[in-house]
Formats: sequence, structure tokens, C-alpha cells
Amino acid sequence: MKESYWTYLIIMLGLFIIVVLLIVQDMTSTSEEDYYLMKEVMEAAMIDSVDYGIYRSTGEIRIIEEKFVENFTRRFAESVSANKDYKLEFYEIYETPPKATVRISTATRKYTVNSDEVVDFGIVTILSEIMEAKYSKSAWPNGCPNC
Repeated sequence: MKESYWTYLIIMLGLFIIVVLLIVQDMTSTSEEDYYLMKEVMEAAMIDSVDYGIYRSTGEIRIIEEKFVENFTRRFAESVSANKDYKLEFYEIYETPPKATVRISTATRKYTVNSDEVVDFGIVTILSEIMEAKYSKSAWPNGCPNC
């Protein structure tokens, strides 16, 4: 009789460890996926939103805020799966020098612990990016000759 209780204990402990491993794996993969996706999308959105008219005439790199938000939202929506809810928040979008901070909030899958208790974990990812240029001066300091 005593050995059967040890068997039940080991089986229950094994199931508990498997459930904890699944939850931790879901949290880390969601967090890592959000970070790398946000990093790539933010870089591409900043490059797409550069105001090339001002760059050609003065050599100053400047982004258009509305265009950045539009490009970021579109690219992010195209890249994520539809089984999670995301909340995008934009902070500190400066046109010159180009800087943006984006916060993405999401949650893991919902796990039922008891029949009436559902557990999910919130994941928040914050990323700030500053765009820099290799060249500090314009090729046309007096303005573009063909513009």
C-alpha cells in the first residue's frame, strides 16, 4: 500500500513538472518572438518613413511621425498570428533626430488550473530605437540641382 502512494506521488509530480515546463516555454517563446519581430518591424518602418525631400536638400535625416505609426502597425499586423490579442502603444516619437519607443502588450495562452480558474500571463515588450546615418553632410549642400 505504501509503495502505491509513492507511485501516485511520482506520477502527479511528473504531470506538474510537464505543465510548468509548457507554461514557461510558452512565455519565453512569446516574449522572444515579440522582441525580434518588433525589432525588425521598427527598423523597416523607420527606413520607410524617412522624409527624403528634406534629406536630399539639407542632409538631415527626419522621419514623418504619422507615416512611421502607419508603417509599423501595418507591418506588425501582417507578421503576427491571429490567435493572440496585441496592444500597441507609441511613445516618444521624435522626427529629428529619429527616435521612437514602442510598447507591445500581449498574453500567453489561457490555461485552466481548476474548473473555475483560468491562468494567463501578461507579456510586455518595450523597445526604443534611434536612427543614425553614416554620412553627416548632404551631397548637395546648396540644394538639389534637379529638384
